[in-house]
Order: sequence, then structure tokens, then C-alpha cells
Amino acid sequence: MELLLIRHALPIRRELEEGVADPELSEAGHQQARHLAEYLASETLDAVYASPLRRAQQTAAPLAASQGREIVLVDGVAEWDRNSNEYVPVEELKAANDPRWQSMLKGEWNVHEETPEEFRGRVVDSVEDLIAKHSGDKIAIVCHGGVINGYLTHILGLDTAANGFQQGFFYPNYTSIHRVAAARSGERSVVTINETSFLRNTGLPMGLFQKG
Repeated sequence: MELLLIRHALPIRRELEEGVADPELSEAGHQQARHLAEYLASETLDAVYASPLRRAQQTAAPLAASQGREIVLVDGVAEWDRNSNEYVPVEELKAANDPRWQSMLKGEWNVHEETPEEFRGRVVDSVEDLIAKHSGDKIAIVCHGGVINGYLTHILGLDTAANGFQQGFFYPNYTSIHRVAAARSGERSVVTINETSFLRNTGLPMGLFQKG
């Protein structure tokens, strides 16, 4: 079967004194999500899954509509900081050289409620459950950067435990597609990483160093 792990589109910045931030998509994010759906319109998806966080659901909505599928929410692919009271796009942190950016680089920004091992175990179990349900199918899971890192580092055999999420960590661009071929034998092969060609020449943000 073929698995498409898709990072959500660009959300708004939200910083609260208390409560859960759970931001919605920015206007640029909604545009990214529409381009994603148009790009994948020539492919047939047998199911569209999403994290319960709003930025993932809103990214999945145009794709599910284009494919004639309902969005099925999967709690196990929610982000590691799902209950944080703030969400600041990492591009903004980097551009401002925010201390939180430096802490992230050092693996010191630990606001999550799970250990890295617990988080990756949750992600891997959830993704593998969906793979088992869809033998021979092509499915999409719209989720988060940490989730994509957690699953891909697992199948690549990279050890993230020694330094939080930073060892073996890479940056998935907003709305990027990461394709995995999953065989019945248990073999997992990474086919593409950070597939974002559909944002070229759109003027929309693509990642830390790129703009469409």
C-alpha cells in the first residue's frame, strides 16, 4: 500500500495566557490546502485521515472534498504539543532569532506532556494500525511535523531518544507530502520527502528557506 503523510498548511500565530491554542489556518494556509487538493486530484485516495487539531482538519478538508471522502479523525496522530497554550510558526521564530528557536535547535524546548519515546510509540502504533486496515490501498494522513518525523525516523532506524526530537530531525514544509511504500511483509520504504512542487510560483510560503 502507499501512505501519504501530509503536514498541515500554515496556521495563524496564537499565544494565550491559558487554555489550548489549537490555531486555525491562515489565509495563506487555506490557499496552500487548495493547491494540495488540486495537485492530488489526479490520484485516487481510498481514505483521508487527519489529526483532530484544527489546522490538520482544515488542511484535509479540500483534499477530502476533491476525493469524495469523509475525513476520519485519528487522535494518535495529534502533535506532541497538542495542549500547548501557544503556536508560533517556526519561520517566525527563526526570522526573529527568538530564544524559543534556539532552544528548539538545542532540543531544550520541552513543553510536551509525553516523553519522546512515548510520543513516537503512539505515532508509530497509530500509523501502523491504519496501514494494516488498508492493504493494497492509497491513503493520506494529514498531521504534523513532529508526527512525520516520529514515523519516518522510526522506519529509517534513526534514534531520536538521545537528544529529544533533534537527533534525526528534519523540517517538513507546510503541506508537504511524504510518501511511504508499506509492504505486507512489514517492509517500509520512504519514496519521497518534502514534496511541495505544487507550491512553486504561487508566492506562498513553502518552508524555512523557500517560497513558492
